[in-house]
Amino acid sequence: MTDQTDNFAALMRQSQNGDQRAYAGLLRETSRFLRPFLAKRLSFTNEVEDLLQEILISIHKARHTYDGKRAYKPWVYAIAKFRLQDYLRAHYSDQLHHAVELSELEESLPEHVTETGISYESISVEVQKLPEKQATILQLMHQEGYTAKEVAEKMGMNESAVKVAAHRAYKVLRKKLER
Repeated sequence: MTDQTDNFAALMRQSQNGDQRAYAGLLRETSRFLRPFLAKRLSFTNEVEDLLQEILISIHKARHTYDGKRAYKPWVYAIAKFRLQDYLRAHYSDQLHHAVELSELEESLPEHVTETGISYESISVEVQKLPEKQATILQLMHQEGYTAKEVAEKMGMNESAVKVAAHRAYKVLRKKLER
């Protein structure tokens, strides 16, 4: 590993002294180890290749700042990381400009889309068949409008225990209602 790292540093020093072959080899080898780094962070191959080209251009522009006494790869990874952050910032910023406002989407949906047709009253018979504690929790939360924290205080339970009991009750009800 040290041999290859030394090789990168030697190629960079040679390229800084004007050796075009060393520079071409350095960029080729740099591309080889940056490609997997970018592929893990980007979805599409064309994005990887485009960003890789931008990074190589940045390396070219910044090569005069490389200190031959320091390791090459950390210097390159720093450049790559900053170029990747710039790319992602621009990419997601552009995505936000094209995002649809939720309120606009709601206006275009038919009214019945979000209605389930199931209310507490319509399933109260099934709720009463649950164990007493679960039935009470669901009644307090869904019929009377208490929060899990308030139900916990009323029943002398831990809030997380109320949530777990409610979740288990939902699971049982879901199975019964799917039949």
